[in-house]
Amino acid sequence: MSLPATVDAITIPHIGGVEVIQKTSIPFPKQNPGDILIKVEYCGVNFIDTYYRQGLYKYQSFPAALGKETSGIIVALPTDESVLSNETFKKQGYKVGGKVAADFLGTHATYISVPWKSVYPVPDSVPTKIAAAALLQGLTAVTFFEEAYKVKKGDTILVHTVAGGLGLLFAQLGRRIGATVIGTTSSQEKADLAKQNGADHVILYPVENTVERVLELTNGQGVDAIFDGVGKDTFDDDFKMLKRKGTLVSVGNASGPVPPVPLLKLVEKNTVLLRPTMNNYVYTPEEAAHYGKALFQLVESGELKIKIFHEYPFTAEGVRQAHTDLTQRGGKTIGKLLIKVD
Repeated sequence: MSLPATVDAITIPHIGGVEVIQKTSIPFPKQNPGDILIKVEYCGVNFIDTYYRQGLYKYQSFPAALGKETSGIIVALPTDESVLSNETFKKQGYKVGGKVAADFLGTHATYISVPWKSVYPVPDSVPTKIAAAALLQGLTAVTFFEEAYKVKKGDTILVHTVAGGLGLLFAQLGRRIGATVIGTTSSQEKADLAKQNGADHVILYPVENTVERVLELTNGQGVDAIFDGVGKDTFDDDFKMLKRKGTLVSVGNASGPVPPVPLLKLVEKNTVLLRPTMNNYVYTPEEAAHYGKALFQLVESGELKIKIFHEYPFTAEGVRQAHTDLTQRGGKTIGKLLIKVD
């Protein structure tokens, strides 16, 4: 097929607010020998995009392309013979014309070139729209429930912002495992949705005292684990809601980064504190293949349902609006935000 000399991309010239987001033309991506070339159809919008835009996480140079989650169609396979003969690569079943999702920084563009390990085959029955909505948050939910804290039948867990894209997946997986899921959210509409997706109890934090309510629900014992994507605003209270030997998994920084933590803070209850990143759980090709297969089996079977809040246009204005909607604390978003690439 004929490929263009340039591609459209969502970029920023420097760190800043949503006003720095632009749609620009950049050179067609160079395909390294171990890369898969993908024609993009959808981009997922995530908090990590805003962290890079604001400078919390660092780009190496500018201008920089935004985004870390995409889906589309394979245009070209790797040319490196060692890759093509790799057993994990062969088991993945990549093929030109096949559907895939990719987790790689700077991929909100019409064509992308991505190392094969970061490219996940998508079953024929799963649309690329769902694949883009499922990949990052789905891999995060599956890996965190297995490796950050292995959620077990009979556990009681707390999920902050339970009606967000990741929170809904945590709730569904918790129900599937047989755990009791307590969630926090900002409105009754979101609470109802969270309960439909597996949350047993939902606390409306604008009008309820979260700490008091969690302790009431657990007969003063607290929860086995907390999955907290809010960050600064909820972090201190999390320690009040954990059981002895409980685990706090700091998932994100929606309200800002957590300040430095004195080690002695963990002594009172022998608390386990983690700030993991999903990419360190899918670091090797074998790990990525294992968890990617597990995720898309759950999606394909319907055991994991992906809630899409809205599709935004592939324009500077569209992406600015997506970032604005996503970061409004207690805002209107319920589920996943997507950019549709025409």
